[in-house]
Amino acid sequence: MHTFVSLLRGINVGGHHLIGMPALKAFYESLGFVDVTTYIQSGNIIFRATAGDTSSVELLIEKSLVHTFGFPVTVIVRSPSHLGKVIKNNPYVARGGVDSSRLAVAFLKSQPAPALIKAMAVFAAKSTNEYTAVSGVVYLHCPDGFGKTLLTTGFFEKHLKVKATARNWKTTNALFALCAKMDK
Repeated sequence: MHTFVSLLRGINVGGHHLIGMPALKAFYESLGFVDVTTYIQSGNIIFRATAGDTSSVELLIEKSLVHTFGFPVTVIVRSPSHLGKVIKNNPYVARGGVDSSRLAVAFLKSQPAPALIKAMAVFAAKSTNEYTAVSGVVYLHCPDGFGKTLLTTGFFEKHLKVKATARNWKTTNALFALCAKMDK
């Protein structure tokens, strides 16, 4: 069995695409996944599956979500080792004076074209916030808070031409810890 984390984009936000966590857990179990655990209300699910391929697991969940709940949801599935690398490689954590509550990670569904990453810098330069796009994620440092940043999931989707979903630094670390606990 392989442990995975799935990150659902845009559920239970602003009263749209509501899915209760008990229903989401039952849904994952109906797909044959085991040891299903949800974390907070924003679509974070840790589970085990026999399939080892994240792409096929993503596709199964996305297609089944539409069928079961009646609306499309972008699903990004990652392994615990991927989450560990994301945490280890955050360029802002080691910097002195950075408030970790002002950090986030946008997980990208696929790797964007390098030219799009480079072109995005022109638009992002209008912001006081920082980002680093590397290896299928965008690290964010928003010292003034996430409510005021132009560097939103929608911004990255528009400029990088890929689907994305973001998690704050605390949630990213908590998901990794839950995976480690499950793998013991």
